[in-house]
Amino acid sequence: MRVLVAGATGAIGRQLIPQLVAAGHQVTATTRSAAKLHALRAAGADPLMLDGLDAAAVGTLVARTEPEVIVHEMTAIPAAMNFRKFGQTFAATNKLRTTGLDHLLAAARAHGVRRFIAQSYAGWPNARSGGSVKTEDDPLDPDPPAAMRTTLDAIRYLEHAVTTAPLDGLALRYGSLYGPGSSEAFVRLLRRRQVPVIGSGAGVWSFLHVTDAAGATVAAVERGAPGIYNIVDDEPAAVSEWLPVMARAAGARPPLRVPAWVGRLAAGEAGLVMMTQVRGCSNARAKQELGWQPVWPSWRTGFGGGLARAYPAGQS
Repeated sequence: MRVLVAGATGAIGRQLIPQLVAAGHQVTATTRSAAKLHALRAAGADPLMLDGLDAAAVGTLVARTEPEVIVHEMTAIPAAMNFRKFGQTFAATNKLRTTGLDHLLAAARAHGVRRFIAQSYAGWPNARSGGSVKTEDDPLDPDPPAAMRTTLDAIRYLEHAVTTAPLDGLALRYGSLYGPGSSEAFVRLLRRRQVPVIGSGAGVWSFLHVTDAAGATVAAVERGAPGIYNIVDDEPAAVSEWLPVMARAAGARPPLRVPAWVGRLAAGEAGLVMMTQVRGCSNARAKQELGWQPVWPSWRTGFGGGLARAYPAGQS
């Protein structure tokens, strides 16, 4: 099939392009950086420059390339996360999740694109009540911390727009990514012992190796009913359980432990919530309907393989 990947040079896009090409698809891949065109071409795609917030440019590109499937992977997430400035950190990505999405969907409708895949997120948006593992049918957080509201609003907007559009729309809620191109900054913090277990460390995270994110996206391009899918590994786990394992895999000393009030001062309310209250996700729907199986089904083996190999001890 002819597949347009918008935002192809992020962590997922760099893994996605070669997997789509290997599966026999004809891939057009976009980037905002002229310096990255060569890498996309080397991966087997037809590379093009695109500003996803330029409606005319988006429409022209879709008309020119005539994709059968569009994959929206456009983000602008900085390498260094600042949970105390959560809203500012995700402001540019939120614009791509709303305005950028609108431009792509309008172009898709205008030019008869039949299938649309969009990147969503499973890391913290679930309601922080009830069971520790949520499905796609469970509600999202009705009252997130103030700093996280605009980002959750953008995620809600994306999922609603994609799944109600007059085409086959799938929103993929990727888990917390690790592996090449996705966790360098976090590994550096671990090695500096700057990621402590805060309070109870009871926040439940669902992880996803970046190659598995790409594999699930290829599956969604090829099959699956419209709707929302959690794309996560098989083992949601509390921070107090996974963080020491990740630190060890990264060649770092065991993480420190700090009380909740100290964590709130250091990481803000958003950081405290993520460390103590968030819920994980079930991947049962993606396995059944997309026929997807993660290569790294557990962060336990994934950290030791996909993380340690990507960032050998001694790198900073």
